[in-house]
Amino acid sequence: MADQVLDAKGLNCPLPILKARKALKDVPPGGTLQIIATDPGSVADFEAFCRTTGNQLLESKSEGGIFTFLIKHTA
Repeated sequence: MADQVLDAKGLNCPLPILKARKALKDVPPGGTLQIIATDPGSVADFEAFCRTTGNQLLESKSEGGIFTFLIKHTA
């Protein structure tokens, strides 16, 4: 289970990324943030976000138009 959950359903790019960046500030290093989104573009966005910030994308899944991401705060 994630240390923190961010509900970004109904938000379009770039809001899920911006909210995730802010939420990660409250997650201790080594902790995890789960993001739930509905924007199909968020799949590529969170891959790029983790690549550029040094955080680790542990999980990315899609089910019924709902996208779920699990990010480990490493930076």
